[in-house]
Amino acid sequence: MFNASMLAPPRVHHDGSELYVSTMVPKIGDEVTLSIRVDHSLAVDEVFVRVIFDGDPHFIRAELQSESDNETWWSAMITQTNHRVNYRFALQSADRTYWFNGLGLHDRDVSDAHDFLLTTYSVPAWVDDAIFYQIFPDRFARSIDHVATSSPEWAIPARWETPVAAETPAGVKQWYGGSLWGIAEHIDYLADLGVNALYLTPFFPANSNHRYDASSFDTVDPFLGGDEALRSLIETAHQAGIRVIGDLTLNHSGNEHPWFVEAQIQPDSPKSDFYLFTSADRQSYVSFADVPSLPKFDHRSGALQKKLYNGPDSVISRYISDFDLDGWRIDVAQAAGRYRETDLSREIAQKTRRTMAEFGTDRLLLAEHQFDASVDLQGDGWHGTMAYAGFTKPIWGWLGKNIERDQWGAPLPSPRLNGTQLAEMMTEFSSLIPWKNLLANMNLLDSHDSSRFRSVSGDFQPLGIALLLTLPGMPMIFSGDEIGIDGLGMEASRKPFLWNEAEWDHDIYDLYRTLIRLRHTHSALRSGGLRWFSTGDDYVIFERANREETLLIEVSRASHDPLVSSVNGSSLLEGADLTAGKLMPELSCGFNMWKVE
Repeated sequence: MFNASMLAPPRVHHDGSELYVSTMVPKIGDEVTLSIRVDHSLAVDEVFVRVIFDGDPHFIRAELQSESDNETWWSAMITQTNHRVNYRFALQSADRTYWFNGLGLHDRDVSDAHDFLLTTYSVPAWVDDAIFYQIFPDRFARSIDHVATSSPEWAIPARWETPVAAETPAGVKQWYGGSLWGIAEHIDYLADLGVNALYLTPFFPANSNHRYDASSFDTVDPFLGGDEALRSLIETAHQAGIRVIGDLTLNHSGNEHPWFVEAQIQPDSPKSDFYLFTSADRQSYVSFADVPSLPKFDHRSGALQKKLYNGPDSVISRYISDFDLDGWRIDVAQAAGRYRETDLSREIAQKTRRTMAEFGTDRLLLAEHQFDASVDLQGDGWHGTMAYAGFTKPIWGWLGKNIERDQWGAPLPSPRLNGTQLAEMMTEFSSLIPWKNLLANMNLLDSHDSSRFRSVSGDFQPLGIALLLTLPGMPMIFSGDEIGIDGLGMEASRKPFLWNEAEWDHDIYDLYRTLIRLRHTHSALRSGGLRWFSTGDDYVIFERANREETLLIEVSRASHDPLVSSVNGSSLLEGADLTAGKLMPELSCGFNMWKVE
């Protein structure tokens, strides 16, 4: 049990949430009030906001707003002069000046890299409430009402119970026969679980089960049910209050795509500049990860841009206008438009976003980015990314037990972290992007591109789930995680869903439902700020707070000396004391959450 009054929170705190920033999406010329809380131990008697307007620093004096036994709140009003404004705080005591930015408190000057960011660019309002569920269409459910009568020419048909042929040539050719019709027939399952957003990996025709080697963007793969099945799925999902986003490669196509075939054999074709050919006979070309079946696009072609993402005739536009798709996840976005001296990545993001904006402000644009995404996430392009670097990797580092090698390309052992390093790593990555975009990041424990978190974490799996559902950002559950599907390795993780409930891990399923319900119930978990209270080797304690409530959360991977003995003036949230329940009875670690009055 923890007593909030006896913990030692950071001596200074500010983040981009509503408690500290009065206007989340200001317009040029709007006045915005910025607030900061300062512990009395610093003996601060003056506070300034240092803000960059038109490239120059300006200092705005803050006024004392309120005072308690332990801390003082200061506020200053700035004017949103530019689309993107960065700011930090200067705190003056009798004998020293402190600087406070997104990384924390400093007793020396620091670079602007980690200053707080305030932008005029919005994100869809529904991201605060979103809980995503990722589906690999071939592996979720076969249709009962639309039974498949044939299989693709490239496919190796498999029974639903057939083991995945991971790390073999057959791995990308196995075809289990899941379809969009099958997903639509199980929308009630997803709604009952509590998810309200669906992320589908590619639904285009291709020559593999992952379909990132698209042979067309003009139609939905008939072996997934075709255009009719996608329309039916989206309509059924919307009726259940579930949004649907698709998955598109702007970095490459498949080598059997008509654009590539034409460009390769007809040098004078209008599509001849769609790809990066490196030999006169066009037999050599740049490809993603040097895989010949994935030729890389050349985005210097204006005609390619119009085909893919720029304007009303693009792929991006068509599936929103014709199917009512709620957004897109862009595959390997960090590489799209980047090749040697050419870097058009930001332009791609901006043009894609403008195309989607023609349909209103509630269409979501996410980027796959497995590394530091901050340079591509400054407000005017991608709304958010799949937060591998700032979320998945630190959690794997703290809770991972079965990681022999780094899974993101480094020829090094996977790093092992303590709880303090987890918090530091998350803080460093989040401090580089606007708060709104942090909330629009898709947080994930695993995906179709990684091992299953269950196999990585072992009996620490419940702790990762607790962090997934309580930290800022949009949680994403990879289909089957909630029932205990495992798998070490990317292809091994892509197992068919288990519809026989006797095979489920019901404790894990109940845990997901409990935490999803808590997130839906408590607004601070969805939109509140984040303040790390205390961290150690085996525990992290943090606060999520907004104007409605303050929640204190503890996640610990092992027993540790008690920090305090009781919770004074607070109430333990019903159903959240998982250490005392059946979910983790054998572990000396756990998850607790309190509502602080």
